[in-house]
Amino acid sequence: MITETTPEARLQHALDLSYRYLGFRDRTVLEVRRHLESKRVEPDTIEQTVAELSTQGYLDDARFARRFVEDRRTLDHWGNERIERKLLASGVEAELVTAALFGATESGGEPESQFDAALATLRGRYRIPPESEKDRHRALGFLVRKGYELDVAYDAIRAYGRD
Repeated sequence: MITETTPEARLQHALDLSYRYLGFRDRTVLEVRRHLESKRVEPDTIEQTVAELSTQGYLDDARFARRFVEDRRTLDHWGNERIERKLLASGVEAELVTAALFGATESGGEPESQFDAALATLRGRYRIPPESEKDRHRALGFLVRKGYELDVAYDAIRAYGRD
């Protein structure tokens, strides 16, 4: 429990907790709120802290969503469905998720199409196209678990087989 009694001291304590928490990686507003709640920070102080961190540029859910989308697509080869579920669970608003998924990338380019991304993911996983029904089913499951829509996964498997 916080022993400071002045509002300024409570705010500074909450800011210190938040800076340490944000030092590891970018966070959403909801994640910071939950962290401060777990540290028993008062609700009024949490509101002040979130406002201050937003003003300082440390909290920006739109920026978080854009970076998350780009990282998950590039590093983990996730599809839109899986990315969307994770962002919504992290407390990012649906409008910001949609904008991040279908807007331009942070580097300024257009996002890769889901079909192209699924095909690239498939090529990275399987050196030769799946030939048997069992192998195609396994590849389909792999792409669906990565978060690609079923139709996109089917199309990618068919296209990889034709190449």
